[in-house]
Amino acid sequence: IAQGKFQKDLLMGMIKILEIYDPHTKGHSENVASLSARFAEELGISSDLIQRIYWAGLVHDIGKILVSRELLGKMGPLTSSEYQIIQNHPVWGAEVLQSSDELSDIVLYIRHHHERWDGSGYPDKLAGEGIPLGSRIIAVADAFDAMTSDRVYRAALSPEVAARATSSTASMKQPPRSIEQGRSAR
Repeated sequence: IAQGKFQKDLLMGMIKILEIYDPHTKGHSENVASLSARFAEELGISSDLIQRIYWAGLVHDIGKILVSRELLGKMGPLTSSEYQIIQNHPVWGAEVLQSSDELSDIVLYIRHHHERWDGSGYPDKLAGEGIPLGSRIIAVADAFDAMTSDRVYRAALSPEVAARATSSTASMKQPPRSIEQGRSAR
């Protein structure tokens, strides 16, 4: 138990650094971690895997610490080159954590949390079952929390509107069962 508390405190410290660096993300990592664990539980996944998905959800955006503050807080639309920089954050986050064999699954979940079911995501354009299950779960939680939270470029959507928006693109982004988890989230 002491080791688990130490690990969580260490990860929460990393998240706090990200939140200081990018105040607009305050609470996002914890929300994504909690939603991811809930979705995984609803899918009947083992408690050990649920815990790993939770940890990955907690640090899924840690690579954003390597994106400039100006870009993270930009009020208007991103240019193509700015979007390419943002798209590096999963790779950078994975690189930060890949030094440990103990974290190999978490590294994969972080790296691939922006992949899309149809292969149109990033960074590796993985598709379908080729995307790790943990990444797919985190992707749904991440999208749902992003839509239902205020952002620098728009106000939060209601959970109902977010669920409709998610379902309208479900065939592109994630398998239908994952989308159903997102709809029942809040």
